[in-house]
Amino acid sequence: MSEAHAGTTGNTSEYINDFLFFVVKPDQSREKGVYTYCSGANLYRFLPITKGRHGLASNSALRGLQLVNLGIRNMAREKGITIKPLRGNCAGIAAGGDGWYSELLLIENAPESFPEEIITYGAITLLKKILKACMLQDPVPDTLPGPEELQRFIEGLCDKYRGSFDLRDARNTNPLLPS
Repeated sequence: MSEAHAGTTGNTSEYINDFLFFVVKPDQSREKGVYTYCSGANLYRFLPITKGRHGLASNSALRGLQLVNLGIRNMAREKGITIKPLRGNCAGIAAGGDGWYSELLLIENAPESFPEEIITYGAITLLKKILKACMLQDPVPDTLPGPEELQRFIEGLCDKYRGSFDLRDARNTNPLLPS
């Protein structure tokens, strides 16, 4: 990803930066109130915070995104909204590539306010879950800042916790990381 941005374009709500993305767009092939939701986290970008202590299958950014999506499913259930998993990836919805873990869901019977609600919940909660899993005490904003501001905040955390961590060293001990 090259540009952080947020907003609503043609009924598509999105929040994107170099660390994470949340995109909700209407499913044009279905009736009103049906959306495709795609969320993602760049596992490599979060490595200075996680210090490479986790394999990719237990990476706190990956697990955090899974927990966020479970929270979104719970929010939906409480509101009478149906969420179903979709097969595939976020191609055509949001950029991805090396290091990105993403999840794709179908949302049915949702009010127009639901996309913004889940994007706000998702971005803040993902960061909170990552920091909690890493046992870091840094405060996370209670309200969702713009994607550039959140990116700068996360970059500051990466700088703070990078210490002696070097991705090249992590690659030597974890063959799953890209060379």
